[in-house]
Amino acid sequence: MLTKEIVVALYADLHRHLGGSVVPRVLWRYFQKHSQQLAAKYPDYPEFESFYTKERNTLEEYLELHTLVESVQTEDALPYFIYRLLRGAYIFENLAYLELRYTPYLRTDQSKSQSERIDQMASIVDTVGKASESSEYPIVTRQILCTHTRLSNEVNRAIVKLASEKKDYVCAIDIAGGDTHYRERLGEFVELYKYAHTLGLKTTGHIYETPDGCHSELLPYLMRIGHGIQIPLRYPHLLPEIARANQCLEVCPTTYLKTGTLNDLTELRTVFDRCFEAGVDIAICTDNAGLHNVRLPFEYENLLTLDVINFEQLQACQDAAFRHAFAWPYLQRPASLLNGLLQDKPVLPTIAN
Repeated sequence: MLTKEIVVALYADLHRHLGGSVVPRVLWRYFQKHSQQLAAKYPDYPEFESFYTKERNTLEEYLELHTLVESVQTEDALPYFIYRLLRGAYIFENLAYLELRYTPYLRTDQSKSQSERIDQMASIVDTVGKASESSEYPIVTRQILCTHTRLSNEVNRAIVKLASEKKDYVCAIDIAGGDTHYRERLGEFVELYKYAHTLGLKTTGHIYETPDGCHSELLPYLMRIGHGIQIPLRYPHLLPEIARANQCLEVCPTTYLKTGTLNDLTELRTVFDRCFEAGVDIAICTDNAGLHNVRLPFEYENLLTLDVINFEQLQACQDAAFRHAFAWPYLQRPASLLNGLLQDKPVLPTIAN
């Protein structure tokens, strides 16, 4: 009797925000159970889902939704949200690897002083890290800590320092808050990235997402580029240098529709064609899968269906995500790991014909 091993695709998501990762149904149910104020504000689920997932006019308007989620992602509540995030990612997305990014200061107790909130950030990172170590849903998960345009330089520097002290849980730092707000503090952020490099931290950053967020001064300090779609669209002359630096673009397709950055996903065809031609890697990511109500395999499928990419390019992006993952602990290609890494996963049986 012959046996045949079934091989399924595994995915790595390098750009997913904790604040935008909660699918609307889970968030709404949390409101009903734990927040009378928010339950009263959003009494009916269909209306809430429509509000939560609708397209916005600008990136700034879109990012305001993070504030809503951050308000309930307290230290006590974080395990609730992370368990449900991992469950969905494992069962519905076949994720093998996940980098989850967030600003720890924005999950601390707002009634405390700034110094007390800075001290509490370590406990937040530990809480997220322990909640992510699920034997039930064995996804390799690491944190990216985000500095933020709304926070002082003192707080942001403390976030970078904390990342260096929590390397068991944290794999890199980032900058969040909308790339249109960097200009007035660009020198600060350059110094933060320099500081991160002295501490041996890996780096990514939200730049070149929008036409007004193209800050070349930050490029030399990034190992990956958060979004970066304006580089192939508007500044393709930068692509050869990005290829030489082995920097990878973290492209999050649905985001650009939700923020009004693009009118149609077919506009990304130029992004992929120019990057592939220049030898620049792209990792396809979700960014805010909950806000979009879209899972990672659908991002791939949607691009394929729209002829933005072909099957060969799809596989190249899938491989690039693992190759550029900051904490992926294996050297083999993902397909060779199926029976080792996720041997208990129900969709990976060995069957007899």
